[in-house]
Amino acid sequence: AKSLIPLCRPDDNISCADIIASMNDKIAPLTTALKVSLDSFQGSEQERTALDQAYEAQKQLAIDLTKLEQQMVPQGYKIPVPAEYNNLPQLEGGRATVEMIIQKPNNAPFDVNGVNIKEAKMIMVIDGYNSPVTGGNFVDLVNKGFYNGMAIQRSDGFVVQTGDPDGPAEGYTGASSSSSSSSSLGVGPNGERLIPLEITIKGDTEPLYETTIEDEGRGGEATVLPFSSYGAMGWARDEYDPNSGSSQFFWLLFDSDLTPAGKNVLDGRYPCFGYVVEGADFLSDIKEGDIITSAKVTKGLDLLKLPK
Repeated sequence: AKSLIPLCRPDDNISCADIIASMNDKIAPLTTALKVSLDSFQGSEQERTALDQAYEAQKQLAIDLTKLEQQMVPQGYKIPVPAEYNNLPQLEGGRATVEMIIQKPNNAPFDVNGVNIKEAKMIMVIDGYNSPVTGGNFVDLVNKGFYNGMAIQRSDGFVVQTGDPDGPAEGYTGASSSSSSSSSLGVGPNGERLIPLEITIKGDTEPLYETTIEDEGRGGEATVLPFSSYGAMGWARDEYDPNSGSSQFFWLLFDSDLTPAGKNVLDGRYPCFGYVVEGADFLSDIKEGDIITSAKVTKGLDLLKLPK
């Protein structure tokens, strides 16, 4: 662990040594909880309690690991973005956090593992390091209040999707002029702001734009942001047009048997731009017609670069 400390950038508010110490403190409770769960009768209350404790310890370790990774990113580091996307919002040099609250019609509760909860609250981390255009577009729309009051429009056991506004347009039209759109993509048939397909492949120094990894002859290569977890966030588009995305996005209901990471129909074909880090369990009971009552950027808004 000490060998990691020299890799961290200076920060007056937090140090890698403190983060590593915090992670070490959490490993023992995680190990203990896992051992108790293995030693308990399957299906017993003791096993359930131990697994809940293990899950919480794992979540806290993941939060610390994210902090540690961020401290290893050089100060001021930004992914280069082609000039033709200068008229699109971009999330530069970091990650943003978004909080979203969803309610059912008539205030019916969400059923999460047999527990009724009044509203679904999810915390999402949006990655501007590897998905600056897609992430910037999402953060911009959240900050504009675009998703507030919008219904969930798809929930089929594979994904939960939203982002299609009322009316003929299938995406965001609030910036439909040529000065607010990509010079290479223009706008959609109903004035939608379009964003390019954006995929970062492991080992590359910048994202691949406007094409899938298969079309580039690189099918099977791993992406930096894979669809590998329950609640992975992807940008929706027309199946046959990689650059038709606008405002619709989805959460993947990841199943390792049905959608194995790196071997599914999403990686390298659709951009993954973030992950649900808290509240992903709610996705199992979020249905069509449920309403996003609030979506707000709680961290990283200062990283959003808007077109001039």
